[in-house]
Amino acid sequence: MTENAQTELTLQRFVSPAEEGQYLLLPFEMPPDTASFTLRYTYPRDHTGTASAETGSFQTHERVNIIDLGLIGPDGRQVGASGSGISEVQISANAATRGYHPTPLQAGTWQIILGAYNVAPEGVNVEYSLSFEPKKARWLQGDLHTHTNASDGIHSLEHLAQHARDRNLDFIGITDHNQPVTRAGLPRLPGLTVIPGLEWTHYRGHSNFLGVEAPYTGSFISNTLEEAAEKFRQARENGALIVLNHPFEERYGFKFGFESLPFDLIEIWNGPMRPANLQALGFWDAQLKAGRKLLAVCGSDYHADTAFEQLAGPCLNVYAPSEAEADILAAVKAGNSYFTYQPDSLRLEMSAGGQGLGSSQPWRAGLILDIHLERLQPGDEIRLITAQGTRALAIAPAPAAETMLSFKSSYQASLPVEQLGYARLEVWRSFFPGIPILPALVSNPIFFD
Repeated sequence: MTENAQTELTLQRFVSPAEEGQYLLLPFEMPPDTASFTLRYTYPRDHTGTASAETGSFQTHERVNIIDLGLIGPDGRQVGASGSGISEVQISANAATRGYHPTPLQAGTWQIILGAYNVAPEGVNVEYSLSFEPKKARWLQGDLHTHTNASDGIHSLEHLAQHARDRNLDFIGITDHNQPVTRAGLPRLPGLTVIPGLEWTHYRGHSNFLGVEAPYTGSFISNTLEEAAEKFRQARENGALIVLNHPFEERYGFKFGFESLPFDLIEIWNGPMRPANLQALGFWDAQLKAGRKLLAVCGSDYHADTAFEQLAGPCLNVYAPSEAEADILAAVKAGNSYFTYQPDSLRLEMSAGGQGLGSSQPWRAGLILDIHLERLQPGDEIRLITAQGTRALAIAPAPAAETMLSFKSSYQASLPVEQLGYARLEVWRSFFPGIPILPALVSNPIFFD
């Protein structure tokens, strides 16, 4: 299946009177990388006729065929069943027609359930029309560190999800302190992916376990490093994405040591930019300069709207193949992301040799780093950080007329990649007069081996 090309498939099945009362299976192949799937089916349901009356005539409709519908996934599980009352079914990872379950559209052999409830004496021909919409990679905005009133937040799950949609977010992760959440209990809003998780909260550090309902067996309690390591081992074995949260916070920093427990990402930007975040940013960059391919993430640690706390402040911008939970988390794990102080603010496209943020590629002479930034404000300072140090690339210009009410600019550059190592981008901004400039955007790196 070519990108952005919808695939259509038509299947037909003649049902004989002898098959009445049976459940028949009609197999079809789900193409790889399908984002959404639509199934329609038609068949002649009624016989029509006429009957004479002294003053006119009647037209009659007699139901002679009743064909039920259902769907089985490639693992043999029932995806849904709807009797004969629904003639069109739509399914994706996040949404589905009533009677069907949202599910990742795994490539392989699926089966249509044809329930031959009633069949006319002459039999009936049933036609199925299948449409497969391919995944289309795009930038998504979200927040993977949030709390509800199940721990120390103030909002219910439903209120938090609606708040996320109101802020134009595409996804959120639910990470209540030591409180798992089930997918069945997650709210479903069109256009929003709600990802289950929890924030494993210990006196010696916090960590998000994302994408699983039950990352470990038993309780969260760990009184020794060995017991903590067992929780992390189980979480990883169960498929959780593991993030070390706010590692340099004075009271809630990660004091186990960065080599003592397995993890995937480090949260370098937690809530409003402050000294603990700048320390995390410096630690992370030192790890990159030492040759460690450590990838980063951000999170608002949202509990309630205050002067210093907002949902998706900072905002995680991730380039994902689709809005499916698995695709979002895989892209986050791969570092295909950058972080901004709020949604719908700065936008970044950065690549080298056709590969984007989080990628690794062999260094070669003539390799070019392409940068495109949008929505810059006057005075924004663009910095390129590499293994060799920090380079100030440009400062966004001011408007020519002081009376201009709104002024933004974009920046584009193509720079040679001169040495091995990595390259990432930051934008620093003066948010308030008299306050030192702070990061407004931080990107994950591109690595050059």
